[in-house]
Amino acid sequence: MKPGEKELKAEYRRLRTQLGKTRWISHGYVQDRGPGAGGPCYQWTRKERGKTISVALSKEQYQQMKKAIEAWRETQAALKRMEQISRTLIFENTPGPARRKPLSPEVLGLN
Repeated sequence: MKPGEKELKAEYRRLRTQLGKTRWISHGYVQDRGPGAGGPCYQWTRKERGKTISVALSKEQYQQMKKAIEAWRETQAALKRMEQISRTLIFENTPGPARRKPLSPEVLGLN
């Protein structure tokens, strides 16, 4: 194995395990808009096909959605890192065509 390959594979396994423990997920944003005319006002907002959709929430729904959105962001970050590791190992370990110059990290999307 090349230097660093072992560490990358270990990181990939750790991320895969992390994804397996993910609970509820959701995209969007939640807000605690403070007290309104009828009491506290909680809101979940997201984009669907270019349109903003907002939904009123109970306090309990707000708390659960807040956790789900945080889990969504962590999941997206883990998947992005797994993608980078995959590309790194594929391009390092799989024969490819002859190139005049090596592929840059920007070209491989490693930044």
